[in-house]
Amino acid sequence: MMDAKKNINILRVTHLRGPNIWTYRPVIEAWVDIGDLEDHPSNTLPGFYERLTSMLPSLVEHHCSPGVRGGFLQRLREGTYAAHILEHTALELQNLAGMRTGFGKARQTSQRGVYKIAFRTREEQVGRAALAAARELVLAAINNTAFDVNATVDKLREMVDDRCLGPSTAHIVDAATQRGIPSIRLTEGNLVQLGYGIAQRRIWTAETDQTSAIAEEIASDKDLTKSLLKSCGVPVPEGELVRSAEQAWEAAQEIGVPVVVKPYDGNHGRGVSLNLMTQADVEAAYALAHRKGGGSVIVEKFIPGNEHRLLVVGKKVVAAARGEVLWVVGDGVSPIDQLAQQQINTDPRRGVGEDFPLNVVIPSENAEVILELERVGLTPQSIPAPGQKILIQRNGNVAMDVTDQMHPSVAATAALAARIVGLDIAGIDMVLEDIGKAMNQQRGAVIEVNASPGLLAHIKPAEGAGRPVGKAVIEHLFNAVKDGRIPIVGITGTQHTGRIARLIAWLTHISGKHVGLACSEGLYLDGRQVVAQDCAHWEAGQRLLINRSVQAAVFENGSQSILAEGLAYDKCSVGVVTDVSHFEALNTFDILDAEQVFKVVRTQVDVVLPTGTAVLNAADPQVVEMAELCDGKVIFYALDAGLPVMAAHRAAGEKVVFVRDAQIVLVQGDTTVASFALASLKPAKSSQPEMVMAAVAAAWALNIAPELIGAGLRTFESNPRKTPY
Repeated sequence: MMDAKKNINILRVTHLRGPNIWTYRPVIEAWVDIGDLEDHPSNTLPGFYERLTSMLPSLVEHHCSPGVRGGFLQRLREGTYAAHILEHTALELQNLAGMRTGFGKARQTSQRGVYKIAFRTREEQVGRAALAAARELVLAAINNTAFDVNATVDKLREMVDDRCLGPSTAHIVDAATQRGIPSIRLTEGNLVQLGYGIAQRRIWTAETDQTSAIAEEIASDKDLTKSLLKSCGVPVPEGELVRSAEQAWEAAQEIGVPVVVKPYDGNHGRGVSLNLMTQADVEAAYALAHRKGGGSVIVEKFIPGNEHRLLVVGKKVVAAARGEVLWVVGDGVSPIDQLAQQQINTDPRRGVGEDFPLNVVIPSENAEVILELERVGLTPQSIPAPGQKILIQRNGNVAMDVTDQMHPSVAATAALAARIVGLDIAGIDMVLEDIGKAMNQQRGAVIEVNASPGLLAHIKPAEGAGRPVGKAVIEHLFNAVKDGRIPIVGITGTQHTGRIARLIAWLTHISGKHVGLACSEGLYLDGRQVVAQDCAHWEAGQRLLINRSVQAAVFENGSQSILAEGLAYDKCSVGVVTDVSHFEALNTFDILDAEQVFKVVRTQVDVVLPTGTAVLNAADPQVVEMAELCDGKVIFYALDAGLPVMAAHRAAGEKVVFVRDAQIVLVQGDTTVASFALASLKPAKSSQPEMVMAAVAAAWALNIAPELIGAGLRTFESNPRKTPY
């Protein structure tokens, strides 16, 4: 019976969906009460180390604070606390389920025995389930009770398969991330936005927002595709559309055997029968193709050679894979089904799902294989003689990389086929004797053009090097100078931040951009109030980022929203911090003083791009400390130009904003760039000069011309109901 005191209670769980106090990426944050375990670190629990490591031997890969392989196990031996162990266990369960993650932290709260833990997750529900399972596993290891790790991992893996991006889409998103391009998942499926606002592009696995619907329809019409290719000089096999088994045999006789029979609307090789010679074979193949395709059937000339899949992205072939004939060899004892299991499916590259480059082959469950066997008088239950070689699959397994062997004329033919159909990304199926030979030196033809082609055979081929096809897709969607970003301004603090956000948005709009604004005073598009309630939160921010008309966006980010949700964007062009102030509502998050608030507010500065600017209040010493955390430039603002930090910043040739002789002055080094009389500014009547300085500094950071800044200040209406439309 488990000691009731040896328990871990999960008090609350939050999904921080954007940059947060922990890290730049989404995390699960949990408050956990380890109770009596606060007095029992891991090195005081008899047998715990052995039980935990036997359950999860892969924990040896966790570096932890020692920074080396086995580092976490070292901490376990030396003594660490249950919350820290829970964090690492949740991470490893996600890893074992196929969702690779690495970041995690555990920190004590002000309440004894209560910790905050955070760990990276790529999908909220998987992360929550991993946390719950990790708790049960750790308690089982502590209390020496049973726990089925394999069953738990299997359940998590099912969740990963159901809820996470597929490997092809994830590969493209990872390539975007490496280019610094942000992404937003728009559905629970594989529809993903790359970039923000007007700069965004969209993908759906291997389809993009450039993929023509007409081209997809053409590709699905195999007869039309073949006609178009043939008329443009692309070699294709002679063929005919048929609607009955009798017509299929008649067509085969006219074309001349051997022939191929395949569904008119088929894909992925389903219902395709090759090298057919007899009427019985053709008619049986027709029945299969009709059943698989649900309509008309094509009979075409069989071309000897290996099937190849060439991936075209944009105007060029970026990867090529070859198929191989699949055989089993009889032993005089085992039926063909069993031989396939022994000789084919034991290959670790084979499995169910997109993570495996090769499929499991079960002859008795595969109509194409059954038909192939019937042609030689066999069934999946037949027992071949010892040494007898049985053909299981012709030209299957198109997963052997041959990109480097490809002849330029073969690549040119595939690229031309994609352009003729009109697809920006296409899988071109070709039968070739040798991909390394010129097209005019071999028998070769394009047999199919596929929209939304599978990428896994090129990312993780069964043989050969994986190809960076995700990078090719990103280069196709974004040229070398584009990163999918729009100017983003974030404002954090407690001093008029909503009004500062509105003023910055107005100044940006005056400069000629369509601007979105999410702040405590509402949601705005180009100064028009769309929602008249507090919109300084993640959901409202996302509405702006997915809006294809938005050319720049401004966000107010309170400490509470950072702690509860994280930022709506991953990086920003300008980050404004007005102050570091503690207020009572933050106690709910165990943020009890200004020093802890600093760690929250710095999030806004941490996400400033290297090409961006932090706008910081020089009158607040804690805000000044954030300057060294900024990857980009810094503009300080303050009423008093004589503050030491202002003087030092000017001496370094940097930008400052201050008030002198009743004017807001913009100075870089020793040069006065512009000045605006406070008396002439509309905001001066209802707002503090610090508010105007913060907004002006942000506009300056966005390279808005002083003349336009002045015009914006004169026309800004502080009352939201009077904001110009």
